[in-house]
Amino acid sequence: MIRLNTKTGYIPGIIGRVAELHARYYSENWNFGHVFEAKVATELSSFIKNYDDSCDRIWSLILNDEIEGSITIIGSSTEGKVAHLRWFIISEKLRGKGAGNFLMKQALSFCREVEFERIYLWTFQGLISAHHIYEKYGFQLTEENPGNSWGITVTEQRFELIL
Repeated sequence: MIRLNTKTGYIPGIIGRVAELHARYYSENWNFGHVFEAKVATELSSFIKNYDDSCDRIWSLILNDEIEGSITIIGSSTEGKVAHLRWFIISEKLRGKGAGNFLMKQALSFCREVEFERIYLWTFQGLISAHHIYEKYGFQLTEENPGNSWGITVTEQRFELIL
């Protein structure tokens, strides 16, 4: 197993690097374009600007001084004891090496610590590896409909986990 450095909260370059990881992966594999990259960068920037350490968390996996993976829990912009999982991405360098499981465990542990009752996320049909990890940790598909909020029409899916 690769030994990684993990950091939480803001670190310089996080917005650009996480947006880049998303843009590259989804462009190469799903033909997503500038609308998707701009959406990730804009929404991630807003999250970082309004970051509340009591109920928000972003983890970065650092390898050779470069962010190679990330996951975010947003609690400050949700109602009640609900968390929103976002921007879960692992670089090609770390895929298949346990990095995704590590980040998911960090996120779920934080949600339990903060006493969230439920976690939800939006994804889309066809992301087999992502769906596998969500289901492995108990997330269930609760909603599915066509949408183009990411700049291309896909079958959007909402997964939820009751804690």
